Amino acid sequence: QCLSGQWRMEPLVAAIDQGTSSTRFLVFNAKTAELICHHQVEINQSFPKEGWVEEDPREIMQSVYECMERTCEKLCQLNISISNIKAVGVTNQRETTLVWDKETGEPLYNAIVWLDLRTQSTVERLINKAPGRNKNHLKTGLPISTYFSAVKLRWLLDNVDEIQEAMLDGRAMFGTVDSWIIWCLTGGRNGGVHCTDVSNASRTMLFNIHSMDWDPELCRYGTGCFLLRNTGTKPVMSEHGLLTTVAYKMGKDEPACYALEGSVAIAGAVVRWLKDNMGIVQSSSEIEKLAAAAGSSYGCYFVPAFSGLYAPYWEPSARGIICGLTQFTNRNHLAFAALEAVCFQTREILDAMNQDSGVPLTQLQVDGGMTSNRLLMQLQADILCMPVVRPTMSETTALGAAMAAGAAEGVQVWTLSPDQLPHVTSEKYEPQINSDESEFRFGRWKKAVQKAMNWETTESCCNGNGTQLSINL
Repeated sequence: QCLSGQWRMEPLVAAIDQGTSSTRFLVFNAKTAELICHHQVEINQSFPKEGWVEEDPREIMQSVYECMERTCEKLCQLNISISNIKAVGVTNQRETTLVWDKETGEPLYNAIVWLDLRTQSTVERLINKAPGRNKNHLKTGLPISTYFSAVKLRWLLDNVDEIQEAMLDGRAMFGTVDSWIIWCLTGGRNGGVHCTDVSNASRTMLFNIHSMDWDPELCRYGTGCFLLRNTGTKPVMSEHGLLTTVAYKMGKDEPACYALEGSVAIAGAVVRWLKDNMGIVQSSSEIEKLAAAAGSSYGCYFVPAFSGLYAPYWEPSARGIICGLTQFTNRNHLAFAALEAVCFQTREILDAMNQDSGVPLTQLQVDGGMTSNRLLMQLQADILCMPVVRPTMSETTALGAAMAAGAAEGVQVWTLSPDQLPHVTSEKYEPQINSDESEFRFGRWKKAVQKAMNWETTESCCNGNGTQLSINL
């Protein structure tokens, strides 16, 4: 109900941003790109076995409903009618895999999160069968890896009786999180739409709010870290460990645009680990204060390979290590080393991208929740030896999804013409250390990465009691 008796009338577009750690619903002004209001709900993760990561699909949908309801309440408090929302875009955690029953509308198993490692043995068997044990043998632009949905679906079919039965009965529906959300919101078992997008995410790189042009590259810092570079309408196959992926397709009659993508499994997740598992910080925001108090890791290096290593290595056998510890090391140094680890991983995929493209970047544009950490942004500029540019409005992933929805055929309340887009401010972080120091620290990091390699395999043996033991080689 309008509190003042008079509604504000302005075209709005919204976005559901369903991430690995939280769900958000955000509403933007379609004329100014101003964020009007939003709501966020944290998502619980479960770890039933070592390397397994799951989420409850019901909780995911409940978080979507709650975020939408609370945001609409906030709109009404601002005297803005929810009927002003003309379209809703969806951006989501991408390779997380679900199977549900189309007749009951109920999930048949927990969602297997993209970070999950339970399919490592399947991946190793597939690689061993490939000529020359080539991970890229399939020529799809994606290496054979635990990351992607196909091996997760294979595991579900092989290990969950309810899914096998539903498949035989023609009741099983498979999808990633975007498909699950859209199916539920459009009616579910009563005619819900089962679909996806060619990119399975209207990602931030859809449009560059700094230059007001189609995005050449952008790095997003969330649970993981993802660097994308637009390669145009022809896919470019990487020779340096990156993915070839669809970036976006703006309409059924428009050509698809492709991207090279560097994927890092653990970025913001390392902060959550320090908080939830180790108790080193009490809140995610505290890590900046601790790291700033140290000012350096003092030779401590942290490789957070909790889910193996993604780009450019694609090595599921790697595991997390912390090395270079001395009696001097304290939690402040570990906090600093954790932030540096995010930056070093970004440097690795950026180097690979420069090699593949042949056109070195001159500055890195960033977005995502972690970019509010100013120390992290400065460390990133120092380690890359180039400026890092962060928008003052950090919700650009959701804004990109909202813009795409608002510009869709039949909606068209948002134009993507560069000369009609509003100006968005940003801040730039310049490198503050010399390149020799940056290269020395990066070299030590690379040495630590090698120590993390080939730590865990799926080979096993039995002890004298017949108990199966895992062998670390």
